[in-house]
Amino acid sequence: MGDEKNSYQVKFVVDSTFGMPGAITVSNRYDEEFYLDSINIEGLVHFACNSWVQPDQKSNAAKRIFFSTKAYLPNETPAGLKELREMELIQLRGDGTGLRLQSDRIYDYDSYNDIGNPDKGIEYMRPTLGGNVHPHPRRCRTGRPPTKTDENMESPVSEFETIYVPRDEEFEQPKQEALDVGKLKGTVRNITHALSTITEDRNVKGYSDINGLYTDSSSLQSKTQPGTQILNKVHEFLKFDPPKLNSREIYCLPDDQFGRQTIAGINPLSIERLEVFPPVSKLDTSIHGPQESALKEEHIIGQLNGMSIQQALEDNKLFILDYHDIFLPFLNKINALDDRKAYATRTIFFLTSLGTLKPIAIELSLSDSASKQVLTPPIDATTSWLWQLGKAHVCSNDAGVHQLVHHWLRTHACIEPIIIATRRQLSVMHPIYKLLKPHLRYTLKVNAMARKDLINAGGTIESNFTPARYCMEFSCAAYRDWWRFDLEGLPADLIRRGIAVPDTSQVHGLKLLIQDYPYATDGLLIWSAIETLVQTYVNYYYPNASLVTSDTELQSWYNEFINLGHADLRDASWWPKLSTPEDLISILTTIIWLTSAQHAALNFGQYPYGGYVPTRPPHMRRLIPKNDDPEYASFIRDPQQYFISSLPSLFEATKYMAVIDIISAHSPDEEYIGERKDLSNWSADTEISEAFYRFSVEMRRIEKEIERRNGDLSLRNRSGAGVSPYELLMPSSEPGVTCRGVPNSITV
Repeated sequence: MGDEKNSYQVKFVVDSTFGMPGAITVSNRYDEEFYLDSINIEGLVHFACNSWVQPDQKSNAAKRIFFSTKAYLPNETPAGLKELREMELIQLRGDGTGLRLQSDRIYDYDSYNDIGNPDKGIEYMRPTLGGNVHPHPRRCRTGRPPTKTDENMESPVSEFETIYVPRDEEFEQPKQEALDVGKLKGTVRNITHALSTITEDRNVKGYSDINGLYTDSSSLQSKTQPGTQILNKVHEFLKFDPPKLNSREIYCLPDDQFGRQTIAGINPLSIERLEVFPPVSKLDTSIHGPQESALKEEHIIGQLNGMSIQQALEDNKLFILDYHDIFLPFLNKINALDDRKAYATRTIFFLTSLGTLKPIAIELSLSDSASKQVLTPPIDATTSWLWQLGKAHVCSNDAGVHQLVHHWLRTHACIEPIIIATRRQLSVMHPIYKLLKPHLRYTLKVNAMARKDLINAGGTIESNFTPARYCMEFSCAAYRDWWRFDLEGLPADLIRRGIAVPDTSQVHGLKLLIQDYPYATDGLLIWSAIETLVQTYVNYYYPNASLVTSDTELQSWYNEFINLGHADLRDASWWPKLSTPEDLISILTTIIWLTSAQHAALNFGQYPYGGYVPTRPPHMRRLIPKNDDPEYASFIRDPQQYFISSLPSLFEATKYMAVIDIISAHSPDEEYIGERKDLSNWSADTEISEAFYRFSVEMRRIEKEIERRNGDLSLRNRSGAGVSPYELLMPSSEPGVTCRGVPNSITV
């Protein structure tokens, strides 16, 4: 959509007994599509169209139908609009057949049978995501022809083509332009660093090579010849900005920062309270063999400030990052790959009197149950380097779970069926459609681009993260064994992980066992604000349960979300019911939370927290040497070089940094939580208009409260000497990589 806008005046002759217009049909007799912003019948009614209208001669489609902004439940629809309301939904559903054209606006479901490309070779074959073998949420159907090699796999689009999404799901011009600039700069950076690596014919020799990837203002201010200054400026332009939250003077991740990032970093969703020691695996022993933990009392007893282990457990002082069960089934396949070496890790943390988490033991497991080792805080130079290597392996596990489970699966993939069901089953006249609309923006397009370039065979995700070609199978395993929609809301998730316990005397109905947990404390402010808004909204349109159960569109929407969108889990007993206003409030609050604050907390800090690869490597290339390993002598001789050679190569690092830099950025047309452009929909509904106004005011209050917390020196996980403030849940932001800002929807 360009900047040019035109307004037209049209005169209608209407019978005086016609009544208030509720819908209007539009035809396009131009040769090209046009974007219809709105139609105003002066003094009477407003139609917010916001849609592309295709030429009549090209589309063979029925006339476009646009409705006035007034919301109606299905059984309240004026008689003259009922047929048009259903006709519009039928057009959007299609018939599930045929190739989708870029001009179409049809929403349907399909499995992820398009991430592989068997025609390109056996190394590009990937399984279909969705079904009994690899359960996964469904995607928007495109109808492309099958590959030549496998008729069950959909052929990929070419490099210069785009994957179909319904026309109104495409990016607007400012968003596309910002993305194109980022991609161009990332491509040039990759080429520059690749050529540098080739021409200099060398491996990474030290941290200076890594630090050379980042801009350095001092080099621009040095006294050099004018020509040299220009070259320096060009060279510096192609470098990366230093990550905001990592000092390049810190080559390995310090223990305090390691602990802090589990609750105030890019992945604050994995930390759990340790309930039993040693931790117990839930893996099937008939498949994976006995999985007794190697952690013993002697490994941690000296780190508990005089407490016994049982006392520490009872006093809620022990916490764990447990990646044992999710990684172990994949380890043999991962470690058989070139340039990939991984463990299934467990890390035990002790909650100090200052409210910070101190790592006290790391367990590293391989598939052979006898190949387990435990690292504890260092006592000399050798154990110090082993401890650093152990933390690096934990971070690579953490990076994989963050990206493949919490980020891709729990937000992007699991929200796509909600969007499809909303477009197919809820009329634009429906009040729930109107509530959700800002939270659906751009997500189908983002996910389609991910299938083309990120999660596809040989794409960015496989190239960078530990499971490599098994990345999407890794996500499927988490979906099958762990994901539950009823536990996706923030309070339920905190309770599931043992980080909080129900407590009706507390403001949010629960008590945090780590009181200074920035993600949780800030998140609960936003969760409560969303819940309050949704309560007011739902109770306005559904004052009693019978209106919920009799709403045919609403019930079809929810049933389709479960039975088609999440078909592989449709028989699970944990799906919430939709019978009362309270049920609907809970479901909608969860959806809005996931699309806004949850995704923001997981996405917009990726470069600021992960852009310095030594402190958060996305994968590792070497295991930790033992005394009897051939590599142990080289490790003892030069432990720093061994550490560096365990990290991704310089070329791998630059490719990874280029991508996370792009996806950590806000575009200029971002719409943030608390902002709505469609408030005219409720101009006659004062109670709803006031509820949205209060929500907007509450977002501004939350922003000030987060600023206050970040300045409170008693909160050691978000303030103090060298401690970066936690701002990922700050509602607003400027464009670019800011490490803050909560958009309404999943826009990147």
